[in-house]
This record gives sequence, C-alpha cells and structure tokens, in this order.
Amino acid sequence: MKFNWPTLIVLAFIGFIVFILSFVYLAFTDKKYDHELVTENYYEKELDLQQEINQQNLATELLLNLQIQPSDKGIEITFPETVDYTKVTGKVSLYRPSDQRFDFEIPISLSEIHMLIPDSMLVDGRWDITIDWQYNQLQLMERKQIYY
Repeated sequence: MKFNWPTLIVLAFIGFIVFILSFVYLAFTDKKYDHELVTENYYEKELDLQQEINQQNLATELLLNLQIQPSDKGIEITFPETVDYTKVTGKVSLYRPSDQRFDFEIPISLSEIHMLIPDSMLVDGRWDITIDWQYNQLQLMERKQIYY
C-alpha cells in the first residue's frame, strides 16, 4: 500500500496528539508528579501578608533580629541578648518546599537564649523557617531560608 503526503501528515498529527494526551495522563495520575499547594488556605494567608511585613519590619527597627544557623546538632535559633528569654512565646514553623509531609511546627519554649531544632526532626535540603514570636506585647516575625 502506497501512502501519499496528505495521509502521512494526518498520521503524524494523530501520533503527536496521542503522544501529548498520554503525557498529560501520566502527569496527572502518577504519584511521582504529585502537585500540592504551598498551603491549603493560600488566599486567606495572602490577606495577612501586610501584617507579617509589619511584624518583620518592627523586629528590624527594634534590633530584635534572630540568628538562625544550621549546626551539627540541628538548627540553632539565637534570640537577642537584650531579650528576657522567659517572656518569649510563639511558634517556629518549618516548611519543606519539596515535600509537604516534612512540614511541622513547634512551640517556642526557652530555658536559655538559644533554641535548638534537633537533627532527628530534619532531613537534608532546603527549609523555609518562619518564627512568629511575642515579647512584651510585641508581635514579631522572622523568616529565613536555609539549607540543612
């Protein structure tokens, strides 16, 4: 059987369409390509963005910036020496951009000016850390991206 040009062009288009449709099907059904949102209530969090910016700026203005550094034992958070650590409350949120299953929050409980997030709770890679803390009726926030 002899094929002419119009038949070959139609077969090429059909082959291309089948290829694209199979690729789309695999991308949506394969768990390896799982797509997840940054947060479940994304739009509600977006409304609080200006408040978070104000909290970060207040910490900078009052020289109450935190030191966040990876160490051999985990991630070490150091509060300013001018702060009475017994009056600090809040929470530390760790967000793993590559896998939502590793995200977690821990409350701030200080027995000294340093706080340690232990190595056993962390996996290697990038972490987005948000520290939402209160001190003397001031609502403060610190954000940092680190590679552990």
